[in-house]
Amino acid sequence: MVGLRRVWCRHLLAVSLLFYVLLHTMDVHARPANMSALKEKNPTSKDDNEILPPDHLNGVKMEMDGHLNKDFHQEVFLGKEIEEFEEDSEPRRNRKKLIEIFSKVDFNKDRSVSAKEMQRWIMEKTEEHFQEAVRENKLSFRAVDPDLDGHVTWDEYRVKFLASKGFNEKDVAEKIKNNEDLKLDEETQEVLESLKDRWFQADNPPADQLLNEQEFLSFLHPEHSRGMLKYMVTEIVRDLDQDGDKKLTLSEFISLPMGTVENQQAQDIDDDWVRERKKEFEEVIDVDRDGIVTMEELEEYMDPMNEHNALNEAKQMIAVADENQNRNLELEEILKYSEYFTGSKLMDYARNVHEEF
Repeated sequence: MVGLRRVWCRHLLAVSLLFYVLLHTMDVHARPANMSALKEKNPTSKDDNEILPPDHLNGVKMEMDGHLNKDFHQEVFLGKEIEEFEEDSEPRRNRKKLIEIFSKVDFNKDRSVSAKEMQRWIMEKTEEHFQEAVRENKLSFRAVDPDLDGHVTWDEYRVKFLASKGFNEKDVAEKIKNNEDLKLDEETQEVLESLKDRWFQADNPPADQLLNEQEFLSFLHPEHSRGMLKYMVTEIVRDLDQDGDKKLTLSEFISLPMGTVENQQAQDIDDDWVRERKKEFEEVIDVDRDGIVTMEELEEYMDPMNEHNALNEAKQMIAVADENQNRNLELEEILKYSEYFTGSKLMDYARNVHEEF
């Protein structure tokens, strides 16, 4: 029932977000929003962010809720510098930054970027995201391990989680100790059940119901663990799989909640989203082209440290901007398609290129 309730909630969220997009942005190129986008508009507190698994995983191609990561290209191209490219920042400053990045990606300094060079760069930027997650995890683990014994029980974590949601920490700890009913609302209880399942999945064998710092990293960032990556894939397939065969057909993959608004602009948004997912399914995820995506294929697709995936991604990124069709990227091309690589559109992209370079 929890899984069905979660799917129903996502349908409702998708419809609500779609209405918001239509009324406030009127952008026909927008896509149905994912859960992480919603979080950005209603940010959690600092304490929440310290101990809760993030809704969005940088450098991973698919979100936990099954949506495609709309910022993936920028995350693996910019790494930790992604926040420096703001839409309203001065174009000349962004252009200079992009030129500096191009010179770093161009490892052999021949003034063009090959697929191999882009692959190498993508792997470096993905590793940057990994290391940032490790640093953040040290702080997060300290927040839930106040006695510094190097281990956290589920009950200890549960107390800290509920305290971050406004519950009295001492009262909660006392009730848990005495095995009393916490009298939680349905939404909080559902979140706790999901977190508990994830908690025990992160507990490496032999299971002791305690998480050390490394296991807590897997709990917060499943992309850091092969076992947790498998768990994440299982959760996604469970939500999308309509016939229970633990595989995904194209129709199942593109049926993730879409807004059903009787409006041509809304239909255009849905159509764009379906086309994007269909292309990803057929050209990238379904490796053997049999029309079925297995858990193994989805796991390989979502593994951020898969070098073969990084090479394919590099080739795709180059193809987007490769106007002269030489299978490499020149500086002028990457500046012209800056919005794809950085999320920021540069005006007069070609001006003073050679002088600045």
